[in-house]
Amino acid sequence: MTVPERASQRGFSLLEMVVAMAILGLALGALYQASSAATRNVRTDERYAYAVELARSLVADSAIVPAEGLRSQGETDGGFRWELRAEPLSRPRDSRLTPGMLQELAVEVSWVDGDKRRRVRLHSVVEGQRLDGRRR
Repeated sequence: MTVPERASQRGFSLLEMVVAMAILGLALGALYQASSAATRNVRTDERYAYAVELARSLVADSAIVPAEGLRSQGETDGGFRWELRAEPLSRPRDSRLTPGMLQELAVEVSWVDGDKRRRVRLHSVVEGQRLDGRRR
């Protein structure tokens, strides 16, 4: 091979290869960060959805509570803690409603997500009943 033939063959220099690899590394790093952030967001959304459904089911199970109120709490296998509280709804003095007939129901579901404590709260008004089981 003569010198003129060698000059006509063009290739990448070592410096060009190093620059190309650095650009590729930066692009792949940004892509990895974006995909891991999306995965975290999906996991957080799934946990919020589970917490909301748990709270809704607790509200549905407590459609009628004792006239004196109710407090209960618990924890699921997945680490979701819940608290349910029903208290007689305040009413005007001239109200015809029997005390305890309407209850303010509050449900809170909380969980730990990484280093953050997250929670969902639902409030509703439900019917109160006497201890003998009859509705007022």
